[in-house]
Amino acid sequence: MKLDFNTYKDKVEACWIGKNIGGTMGGPYESKRDLLDVKGFVTEPDEPLPNDDLDLQLVWLHALENIGPYNINATTLGEFWLSFITPHWNEYGIGKANMKRGLIPSITGDYATTWSNSNGAWIRTEIWACVAPAIPALAAKYAIEDAKVDHGAGEGTVAAAFVAAMQSAAFALNDLKACINVGLGTITEESRMAKSVQLVQDYYNSGKSWTEARNAILDQNSDIGDGWFEAPSNVAYSVLGLLYGEGNFKKSMLIAINCGDDTDCTAATVGATMGILYGSSGIPSDWKTYIGDRIITISLSRGSVGKSFPNSCSELSQRIVAMAPSVLQLHNGQYKHRREYTVEFGQEDIPINTAEIFTKSVTKKMRPLLKNLRLYTMHFEQAFLMADVVLSATDIVPMGEVDIHIDFSSKLAYDNQPYTASLRWILPEGFSVDGKKSLFIPGLDIHTDPMAKYDFTLKAGENVAPENRIILEVTSHGRHTVMYISFILLG
Repeated sequence: MKLDFNTYKDKVEACWIGKNIGGTMGGPYESKRDLLDVKGFVTEPDEPLPNDDLDLQLVWLHALENIGPYNINATTLGEFWLSFITPHWNEYGIGKANMKRGLIPSITGDYATTWSNSNGAWIRTEIWACVAPAIPALAAKYAIEDAKVDHGAGEGTVAAAFVAAMQSAAFALNDLKACINVGLGTITEESRMAKSVQLVQDYYNSGKSWTEARNAILDQNSDIGDGWFEAPSNVAYSVLGLLYGEGNFKKSMLIAINCGDDTDCTAATVGATMGILYGSSGIPSDWKTYIGDRIITISLSRGSVGKSFPNSCSELSQRIVAMAPSVLQLHNGQYKHRREYTVEFGQEDIPINTAEIFTKSVTKKMRPLLKNLRLYTMHFEQAFLMADVVLSATDIVPMGEVDIHIDFSSKLAYDNQPYTASLRWILPEGFSVDGKKSLFIPGLDIHTDPMAKYDFTLKAGENVAPENRIILEVTSHGRHTVMYISFILLG
């Protein structure tokens, strides 16, 4: 399919203007637990409020520009968290503290946290949707990697996948309901996130009021987080605003805000999504003039590198648009015989069955990925190998055991060459590992499972330290690159 480049650019800029409007209008009411009666701005003209929803995405742009779209994953994004993002509250603080202890994403989003179902990840999906327009599976994949840093295997990660896919689809579909359904196709039906969005859809389709829908969502999710600041409810409030607003930007945003709860997040996501759907013509001119173009930040370390972060929605949009062709090339060139379609810029040509194509793609690719999200997982790569590591625990006691499962696969796309490899564990004194000393990795082929799956049992000695470094060295016969899988177990 082909997207008109000028239309795409307009949608990107409208996305960020809408995000800024929503964050500023909803910000003063964040954490209000009752139904509200907000009618518009209470801030001064041309004074957008700082908002972490937008701030963090400036760092992801910095990551894309510096390490490229091929290298975006939870581990690399974690490094950017530590360098450039300042807040220590809630999931942000726990995720960063866990990384500073030596834990690796996505373990950082799982360990010692009560925030894995919260709002910090789905509020920062626009960057992924904008660089992967009309590729909802890729936008969702980026959003999952992003979310795992501070939400691990929780509903917060599922929510990020839903919103990113919905927003990416909006670059090609002008049908809001179809975009929501693409988002639902991305996530597992049994997730709390899916059930919350479906409840809103059911209430809307049956003619019930938006307040009835809001109260039903609150009741359904009252058992998590005391019903507040949780992703399933707040994403549902955003969807509620989008549906009941019926294409009217102001109505949609005010309904979302008046649901209460994390109002800056719900409003900002409504504004950004409507900006993508309808472009600049869909944003009321008086609100656009009132908010202006500036971005005010609060969550960034703006040292010598941070000075290069965009200071306006227009600059942010220009730099995202410049990045998009590289991401499209990644999609168009990767795994050619498994790719359902390509996306290019040119004279607009969007197939009639695009919604069906999107849903088929995300259901095939993302649902299995989300279904297999597990606690205490890590991903490692080197030149030609990848390894996904799952631990049974991240704590270990004297004479205790931790089970380690590793899936090895080839990193070279459709390299049919098999590999044999030798394993060497480098362990703290007194530790030992039971399991194979060598492995066989089959070549990538559509008729075989490309993964080599291995299980190990790590046993501690009589003494454990507060932090115990475990290293697995993988050397492959006939290859000069060595893989090191290295992680911490906490004593």
